[in-house]
Amino acid sequence: MPQYHSLGKIPPKRHTQMRKPDGNLYAEELISTHGFSSVYSLVYHCHPPTNVKEVGESYSVEPKILHQRFLKHQSFQGFNIVPEDDYLDSRKPVLVNNDVHISLAAPRKSMKDYFYKNADADEVIFIHEGEGTFLSIYGSIDFKYGDYIVIPRGTIYQLLFVGHNNRMFIIESFSAIETCRRYRNHYGQYEEHSPYCERDIRRPANLKTHDEKGDFKVMIKKQGLMYPYIYATHPFDAIGWDGNHYPWALSIHDFEPITGRLHMPPPIHQTFEANNFVVCSFVPRMFDYHPLSIPVPYNHSNVDSDEVLYYVDGDFMSRKSVTRGQITLHPGGIPHGPHPGTVEKSLGVKETKELAVMVDTFRPLWLTDHAMQINMPDYYKSWIE
Repeated sequence: MPQYHSLGKIPPKRHTQMRKPDGNLYAEELISTHGFSSVYSLVYHCHPPTNVKEVGESYSVEPKILHQRFLKHQSFQGFNIVPEDDYLDSRKPVLVNNDVHISLAAPRKSMKDYFYKNADADEVIFIHEGEGTFLSIYGSIDFKYGDYIVIPRGTIYQLLFVGHNNRMFIIESFSAIETCRRYRNHYGQYEEHSPYCERDIRRPANLKTHDEKGDFKVMIKKQGLMYPYIYATHPFDAIGWDGNHYPWALSIHDFEPITGRLHMPPPIHQTFEANNFVVCSFVPRMFDYHPLSIPVPYNHSNVDSDEVLYYVDGDFMSRKSVTRGQITLHPGGIPHGPHPGTVEKSLGVKETKELAVMVDTFRPLWLTDHAMQINMPDYYKSWIE
């Protein structure tokens, strides 16, 4: 996880008095995970974070699952998801199970009239198209093409976009999203073999205290329902905070690939991990340099995992006719491999310019109604000579 960070004003000791200029106390809030046994932050509010004026009627945002059991390679045209003005309305879950929900989103407008909190899941938002600013009580993070924004559950946030053309690949994890254990030493520092390090992580900055009263709408997602809350004070009213629990960003362009003389397996691309799934980044890199090497991946059987690839940009050496935003799903139980002709074509090639995000799940994924609306039904036949 990210290292300790602090912004704004905090008292010298935890759980001690810190007063406003008018003599009233700031309200301390502990935001923690796994009860009190994992990462946490202490936030100092201008007003208690419990000032709820109204709770509206909840409504369901649960994915509509059409297929839970299938054994066929699938592909989906992600850019066929129709853009919508509202950010939450634009989020379309396509592949889900009890560990992770994978969604596509194409919002046209910024979140200016409300805030959002996912009380169930950590989120990783991959920015495929667009740029803007992520706002939370911890400060702001500017984002652009290629950024992963990692958002711990329970974080109230807003996304402000520069333009109207925005495309995102969103991963919701019902366990903690973490950096890979094998990249960190006993003290939490990234080791020399890690494909990214502390210098690549972008933490919140420019803390702005909104000491404001009024009606502030926060949409809170919990157990498949959306709850409209109206708070009496602005959610971003922190005068300061410190700890290890906060949102952060990492660019896929800062992921340094690991290469070798012979083809390396997918774990070298791993970027994040969670319970029962991992996230990997495929980035431009030099190909294998053994004189007889075969650069494209060999045929392999996903005996106990489903493999999802989200194609971002570039040429994909093992696939034919891949488009930007396309998703492939290769379910566990049957083999998959390079398309016909791609093995011979790859021989002697020195590098690849591909850019993709991969999610490997260790329990089967289910197909939603949104997935089937953008499904390519004959994809499983694409290996026929």
